[in-house]
Amino acid sequence: MPIDVDRLMNVALELAGLEEIPGDSAMYRPGTGIQRILIGIDIRSAELQLAKNLGFDAAISHHPIGGDATLHFHEVLWRHVDQMMAAGVPEDVARGIMAPTVESRRVLNSMANYDHDVSVARLIDLPFLNIHTPLDEIGRMRMAEVADSMPEGATVGNLKTALRMHYGEFRNAKTEIEVLVGRAENELGRVVVSHAAGTNGGYAVAKAYFEHGIDTVVYIHCRPDDARQLRDEFGESKNLVVTGHIASDSLGINPYIDALREMDLEVTPISGIIPA
Repeated sequence: MPIDVDRLMNVALELAGLEEIPGDSAMYRPGTGIQRILIGIDIRSAELQLAKNLGFDAAISHHPIGGDATLHFHEVLWRHVDQMMAAGVPEDVARGIMAPTVESRRVLNSMANYDHDVSVARLIDLPFLNIHTPLDEIGRMRMAEVADSMPEGATVGNLKTALRMHYGEFRNAKTEIEVLVGRAENELGRVVVSHAAGTNGGYAVAKAYFEHGIDTVVYIHCRPDDARQLRDEFGESKNLVVTGHIASDSLGINPYIDALREMDLEVTPISGIIPA
């Protein structure tokens, strides 16, 4: 059965349990008869030309690089509201926190040259797509599975150890899982893995979790100023664990690569993907 760009997207949606393509993911250039795929966390113009020169049939970027995925990126930020509500944050509070961020990102992304890299894929006639939230959701579920399995009385340090033990992406990364707020010796308490919502929620989202009964928030990255503000406000009474951007992205990408290889596709990872 010929593999086309639609099928490549649908495999990710199925693995993530999503029914439609999120705003930060897009199929930029259609194509069928796909057998050899180049995939990376960031695939832009240079990598597209490399893929064409090396005889790949398609390229997949994790991060959005233009087109609808840039212009509609802000839409997936609302996923923070769903995640906060599931953890007990009132809807009006969650929406109030996210509304300025969503609007700011909408305006900023409308200023971008959204067709730059996409136009290269068209010119060289290379099937091309990016898959962001679906793969992040796979990674979020995998981390949440470990967090949810931690026994009563477990510490933040125990969670760090468990994540490294379960997933080679964290063991093989050159970055470390860090505790930016709180201490490794603190009791883990109630945990939320805040991921697969476009980008991290920064100070405001973590603060909302902390104020509504969550003891430990897991982000894949966080700005130093946001972490500093949280430390100033909560001291060591709450915990913010940062697992690492590229390692955590790889945690969601690798099961997708495995699924494609099970379809007898040749998949070559580059651009930061850490092996499991």
